[in-house]
Amino acid sequence: MSASSEEIKKALETIFDADSKIYQTRGFQRRIGFGRRPALLIIDLANAWTQPGYPFTCDNMEQIIPTNQKLLESARAKNIPIIYTTTAYQDPKGMNTDTGLWHLKIPVETVREGSEAAKIDERIAPLDGEQVICKKRASAFHGTYLAGYLRAHRVDTLIITGVTMAGCVRHSTEDAIAEGFRPIVVREGVGDRVPGVVEWNLFDIDAKFGDVEPLEKVVSYLEEIEEFTNT
Repeated sequence: MSASSEEIKKALETIFDADSKIYQTRGFQRRIGFGRRPALLIIDLANAWTQPGYPFTCDNMEQIIPTNQKLLESARAKNIPIIYTTTAYQDPKGMNTDTGLWHLKIPVETVREGSEAAKIDERIAPLDGEQVICKKRASAFHGTYLAGYLRAHRVDTLIITGVTMAGCVRHSTEDAIAEGFRPIVVREGVGDRVPGVVEWNLFDIDAKFGDVEPLEKVVSYLEEIEEFTNT
């Protein structure tokens, strides 16, 4: 972490201490807790976000990738549903664009469906049977089959990692609780491009939309649950 990033983090910690007192006196920052049937949702850890040289490249992959590797190991050991997302488009800037108006705001032309950029990073590559959802919007739920898939497997808890914290991770978390799932955001497993954005959004999500938990606690939870079955 650069000196400027460290300074931003310390400044935010001071702000969070004061803001926590406001939230707590007003009944925020409650815990939603873990349920009994989790799924793991890995958001947009595709090459365009994890590898250098892309407009969407995010920082701190030296922590994010190993965190997700550990979560995958624990999740696969209990056979829980694992869902990846990538964001990509068939026609990013053409007459039949499937971006909505997003191409007017961000460089979506760099993530075409089927491209290397849109492919999940091989360090955390999905296995056969693990879902890969190609989404068009920020939330993993928006316009996808995710909610139905989770309900079909009787999932009540959604463990969330990935990028970006201020965009796709945040909106997916907000939609998860709105859809009736318990969102658990893994602190070490998320990232963004801009210093301070991760810390601020983790704080705000923990206050209002889901529980932010450390990797160690999430892994311990996965180790304690029963192996997943569809019966």
